[in-house]
Amino acid sequence: MDSNSPSISHKLLLDISQRLSNPQPHKSERPNRSAVLICLFEESDQIYVILTKRSSKLSSYSGHVSLPGGRTDEGDADDIRTALREAEEEIGLDPTLVDVAVFEPFGTKENVTVVPVLGILWNKQAFNPVLNAEEVESIFYAPFEMFLKDENRREEEREFQGDRYVLHYFDLETDNKVYVIWALTAGILISTASLVYQRAPDFEPRMPKFWKKNYSRF
Repeated sequence: MDSNSPSISHKLLLDISQRLSNPQPHKSERPNRSAVLICLFEESDQIYVILTKRSSKLSSYSGHVSLPGGRTDEGDADDIRTALREAEEEIGLDPTLVDVAVFEPFGTKENVTVVPVLGILWNKQAFNPVLNAEEVESIFYAPFEMFLKDENRREEEREFQGDRYVLHYFDLETDNKVYVIWALTAGILISTASLVYQRAPDFEPRMPKFWKKNYSRF
């Protein structure tokens, strides 16, 4: 391949960008509302997603792997603003570096609405992570396509209000550390990876009904 030709991964990101060229932010109307940023970038002809490990100091989900994001503030105009503000606060990601658009929200058993915001970081070199130690213990990058593969994946069947579903666990070893990506974070990544790569995962997702996932926009 010509060294000046765009890589397959870059072409895929360009295609995503075109499909997301008209973002449709939703007004943050509910108090129990959050937004998370699924930030993708290309490196060595592969697409990666930015993930964090939450600080052990936090009162909820301490030590869990998560996407940058958090609860809606009163001053947030929409879900995109929430996701980008939280990413800047948590890992120092400049909002102007990211092209974004929103997906339809997920719900949780705690009645929290979680809105995935997909972002593309075109210039990874311009991003110099600055971690908020009160919220984030570490940052790492996972190959995005891994969430469609059966490798390094475990599952656990559970039941809620008569609905039997599966929680997926993905194990990733990087920088001499092992991270476990699971629960809602894994569910969001499985769903968005399916849309980005336009194919079903190599396993049966069987996600819980209460997540109420709906990606009709894509």
